[in-house]
Amino acid sequence: MPKNSKAVKRGELDDDDVTESVKDLLSNEDPCDDSFKKSTLAVSAAAEEKAREAEEGACGGEEERPAWNSKLQYILAQVGFSVGLGNVWRFPYLCQKNGGGAYLVPYLILLVLIGIPLFFLELSVGQRIRRGSIGVWNYISPRLGGIGFASCVVCFFVALYYNVIISWSLFYFSQSFQHPLPWHECPLVKNKTSTYVVPECEKSSATTYYWYREALDISNSISESGGLNWKMTLCLLAAWTMVCLAMIKGIQSSGKVMYFSSLFPYVVLICFLVRALLLKGSVDGIAHMFTPKITISTHVNVQHEFLEIMLEPKVWREAATQVFFALGLGFGGVIAFSSYNKRDNNCHFDAVLVSFINFFTSVLATLVVFAVLGFKANIMNAKCVELNTKKIVGYLGNEISHDLIPHHINFSHVSAEDYQQITEIIRGVMENDYSRLGLDSCDIKEELNKAVQGTGLAFIAFTEAMTHFPASPFWSVMFFLMLVNLGLGSMFGTIEGIITPIVDTFKVRKEFLTVGCCFLAFSIGLIFVQRSGNYFVAMFDDYSATLPLLIVVFLENVAVAWVYGTEKFFEDLKDMLGFTPFRYYYYMWKYVTPLLLLALLSASVIQLGMTPPSYSAWIQEVAQEKSLSYPPWGLAVCITLVVAAILPVPIVLVLRYFNIIDENAGGMSTISYKKGRMIKESVCKTSRIREEDEWDDTSLIQGKTPSEAPSPIPPNSNHRKQSGSTQDDPATNGHYSIGYLMADMPDMPESDL
Repeated sequence: MPKNSKAVKRGELDDDDVTESVKDLLSNEDPCDDSFKKSTLAVSAAAEEKAREAEEGACGGEEERPAWNSKLQYILAQVGFSVGLGNVWRFPYLCQKNGGGAYLVPYLILLVLIGIPLFFLELSVGQRIRRGSIGVWNYISPRLGGIGFASCVVCFFVALYYNVIISWSLFYFSQSFQHPLPWHECPLVKNKTSTYVVPECEKSSATTYYWYREALDISNSISESGGLNWKMTLCLLAAWTMVCLAMIKGIQSSGKVMYFSSLFPYVVLICFLVRALLLKGSVDGIAHMFTPKITISTHVNVQHEFLEIMLEPKVWREAATQVFFALGLGFGGVIAFSSYNKRDNNCHFDAVLVSFINFFTSVLATLVVFAVLGFKANIMNAKCVELNTKKIVGYLGNEISHDLIPHHINFSHVSAEDYQQITEIIRGVMENDYSRLGLDSCDIKEELNKAVQGTGLAFIAFTEAMTHFPASPFWSVMFFLMLVNLGLGSMFGTIEGIITPIVDTFKVRKEFLTVGCCFLAFSIGLIFVQRSGNYFVAMFDDYSATLPLLIVVFLENVAVAWVYGTEKFFEDLKDMLGFTPFRYYYYMWKYVTPLLLLALLSASVIQLGMTPPSYSAWIQEVAQEKSLSYPPWGLAVCITLVVAAILPVPIVLVLRYFNIIDENAGGMSTISYKKGRMIKESVCKTSRIREEDEWDDTSLIQGKTPSEAPSPIPPNSNHRKQSGSTQDDPATNGHYSIGYLMADMPDMPESDL
């Protein structure tokens, strides 16, 4: 075979071609080399046929691997997965709690130090190895293969309760098509003699009552199951049906849904922001969000307050945790999505783009939330002023003298400023007797300082604000449809983090696995739609993901930087991307992010140890939340969730260490060595993509596809490597071998091949 002949498809090579090509290559070697004079080529027909069948099967599996229809579809999938409900109801709460706009500074710093490097790392390994989380970490380090299984377990735990939140949103969405909205006012109870407001609602509020009693029909504690809530059971079934139908064909079906589920929330957020800015009090809410909490507004004190926030460890810990979970690190969804990319895709650009889209989405959601809450605070403050003005009018002539009231005050219309002036005068005159009057301060800032997050923000505070909107049913439909889409986008990535690794590792039908996974999750998820289900959601949210995911991502970082090797990984990235990434990432992956993750993990363990496990229970009789401790079986469930999520890591490590499981088993680039014959089990995608390119026979024998060869060899180049050269082991550096069978050549130096 001539040196410069074009390579043909591997499936088109017959036995004679392979044998002859090897003989030709050996005949071109230096005749003075004794090793080649002594070597013989013995190709077993049966073994060769067996190898070819194995290789064709592997190639067939690779051909079946789907790919994104476009770069836009892939970016929308990553954005949909990373931008979730936490951006809407967690980030605004942290902003308000940790100094308003000053909180954005530590968040941005940690996004650059932790978020982007780790996000880039997960995108890179997924795109390079083209497998799910199990296959990726088996390939990087077989003894750390348990990382992939731990990711799958965490994904399953999170999917169980995350879809319950989508079902809640579906319920509210279905109830929004009526005017007035059903949570607009407290229901009335009629009997033979009188009509009165439901006591539980009268003691709380209309939206609070509707959430706890009408929607959840919640019990007083986690020990009182109370049976299934049939309304929520149907909504949960609908939610899992939607996820199953969207995911049944993998990214081929979910990718199309992403165009709507990822873009629609932005349309709703922008509409809400424009509408809220036209309402009274919205600017007060936004100003409150960006203003640090200080007592004396001088330049020096602003700087002092800012430094206090920067030096507060809790602020940095909460910012790091939010960065960590906002990008979906450790779930396996990022790796799964990137594994369907082309090998030469610029994943560094994707990592930076998606990270900052996520950040600006959080800021946009925060503006919307505080604008709406500012409007709500203005409404509540006006009601407070009206109620307390009536009290003052009743006290005039008795407790309060008419002379204390300024002449310009018109009691038919008292503004918040007028009320503040009246109460200051009365407080200054009466001093000790002022508290006896029972007058509230009615300060809009106090209303805005009532920090709410999670379901309290979405289903109570925000829902109450929307009841005061003109055309409130329309805005309610839009809001809860947005929550459904945000949840579905994250669910797609979470389920992909389960399905893709299992399909890649165990070669099962994706359709059957998806249906089975969704059915199993729905069956287990019935515990979340009991009357006590909300307490189980809180339990899973607190204990099933936080600590295990920190451990998973820390081990991911260590596996790449210290086990596989940062230098080797940089070489892989250069080969894959066509350029060497910034040296910044080298130091981040090797030193900075492992130390930061270790510090964050330690802080989380300390906080978990110092905070007794408890949950907030709704007590129907007093219509208030009360913190209760978990019963003994509840503590056992909490511990089980944490242990079960991280248990695969030590199990796989022990099994691999004692060779109970072959270290080569399950890895993407597994190579079997039998009687001196090298058989590559999988990989031919790249050679088929570039089958028109010219590359010489040396690349074939050495097991490198054209994309992995350092450079095309010119016609006059020497085929033989220097005897002192070294070649990386394909089982550890990701270079794919071709699958030819070679007989034992004991006298031939390894470098000559």
